Amino acid sequence: MAKAKTNGIELEYDTLGDPGGRPLLLIMGLGAQLIDWPAEFCAGLAGRGFHVIRFDNRDAGLSTALDELGPPDIAAAYGGVAPYKLADLAADTAGLLDALAIDKAHIVGVSMGGMIAQQLVIDHPARVLSLCSIMSTTGDRTVGRSTEEAMAALGQPPATTRDQAIANAVHSSRTIGSPAYPPTDEERRARAEAKYDRAYRPVGTGRQFAAILASPDRTAALHDVNAPALVIHGEADPLVDVSGGRATAAAIPGAELLVLPGMGHDLPAALWPTIIDAITANTTR
Repeated sequence: MAKAKTNGIELEYDTLGDPGGRPLLLIMGLGAQLIDWPAEFCAGLAGRGFHVIRFDNRDAGLSTALDELGPPDIAAAYGGVAPYKLADLAADTAGLLDALAIDKAHIVGVSMGGMIAQQLVIDHPARVLSLCSIMSTTGDRTVGRSTEEAMAALGQPPATTRDQAIANAVHSSRTIGSPAYPPTDEERRARAEAKYDRAYRPVGTGRQFAAILASPDRTAALHDVNAPALVIHGEADPLVDVSGGRATAAAIPGAELLVLPGMGHDLPAALWPTIIDAITANTTR
């Protein structure tokens, strides 16, 4: 893995596939790390001729931690005030493309990463060859709402020990994951251990959450997007209700919508071929 300087910070990233292939940039979600993009999923995309790039957002993984900004004020974020917003994360992403000497790329974002991807195509349309927004929403607070159980799992107090952090992560995965494609608890635990041992930044995750809350509704701006767009959403997503995906597809002219029954707020291995096929098809539109 390597670091790229962008927008006044450093982003940890890695790549997979032929450097001469079509560039495809993957953007992860709230508190997530580049390793949350499964290696086998990335290899599947690389096998379709893409040069796959995945990275840690600011305040996550091994990218710059902005701890000097302090803990977020969530009440202020609801009023539009936060240390940074999704537009800053989109600028980070555009800067990563600059650092890699990539003029344009296909963009795929999951959850908060989908929001960043949407903001990227709004703010930097010339950098986006195609857009795929997965399990995300528009910023309109009337759609994509979470269930009480999902919000409680997401809002657990920060753990004070490794064991507690891993137990919390397993519980969250069980709560928001795909009911039709559940991994074993051993698989959930292995992922949680890998993430904790690489980086554990609950305060940074809080600042990212504040960025989501403080950022404006993107619906009107999405009406002007002209990149080929694909929206993928799980019909059983408890963290971002499928209405968020439907609203995203409705906002973008010509967007295609793929709703997957039994899928929650994760990327189950059984659906990787379907998702990879859909992403690949969208890049050729």
